[in-house]
Amino acid sequence: MQPFSIRVFLPDGRPNGLRIVERSNWTGCGIVFPRPLLTAIKHRAEFSLPAVYVLTGPTEESYLPTIYVGEGDPVRPRLESHFSRKDFWTSATCFVAKDSSLNKAHIQHLEARLVELALACRRSRLDNQCCPQRPALSESDHADAESFLAHMLTVFPVVGINVFESAPGPQSETTILSLRGRTIQASGYECDDGFVVVSGSEAVLDENPSLRKTQSDLRRDLFESGAVISEGGRLRFTQDYVFNSPSVAAAVLLGRSANGRIEWQDNLGRTLKQIQQSAAGE
Repeated sequence: MQPFSIRVFLPDGRPNGLRIVERSNWTGCGIVFPRPLLTAIKHRAEFSLPAVYVLTGPTEESYLPTIYVGEGDPVRPRLESHFSRKDFWTSATCFVAKDSSLNKAHIQHLEARLVELALACRRSRLDNQCCPQRPALSESDHADAESFLAHMLTVFPVVGINVFESAPGPQSETTILSLRGRTIQASGYECDDGFVVVSGSEAVLDENPSLRKTQSDLRRDLFESGAVISEGGRLRFTQDYVFNSPSVAAAVLLGRSANGRIEWQDNLGRTLKQIQQSAAGE
């Protein structure tokens, strides 16, 4: 990837308030704000433009965040409606074009693509009741929309949204690690986002009482989403999946409390902790 700059402007001077996010050499603009601020900022010029947006919030019965992806032309009425009718969300991220180059078809395409990515990554619970269809676009409009999307996807992680990020492939210097239980074996590796468990890896079917509720909930979420399936008395991953940490990955696989720095080992039997200590010169 090429290096780039991100500029974050805080109009009210509060780090957790309204944030205007811009990327170098891009006509797009992100508007990020906590839900309570909507009534105070809804008259800003950005909300009179066509926009694609993502609402995010925690879910009481799930380890994964809940999101809703939508579009509006203009976007303000849609946000006002969600403020009154949707209870789950605590923050919103909207994307507009500063040069007004996004039209209705563009934002419909962006909405459909974000829903597709969220469903494929399985890192969130999607509040959308149906999957929007991509509109018919000319070749040039399709290229413009996809270019805008690519830039959006580089901004989302900067504002704390990782639900559209698929598992990155291992780099040439990446150490592939293994985890083994009495009946299962798995492979994985560290990444910038956490820890990737490789497709085909196995997890135990039953859970130990030591497993935290959030990790048990995540196991259920993975099964319900199809990221893991039951096969031969164990669970099997159907895709590469990114966990927040090696320990969460190990606990989900082993069905019990686990220290991922100890459980994950390389082909020489060195633990992840030992590998990191060696790399740090300890």
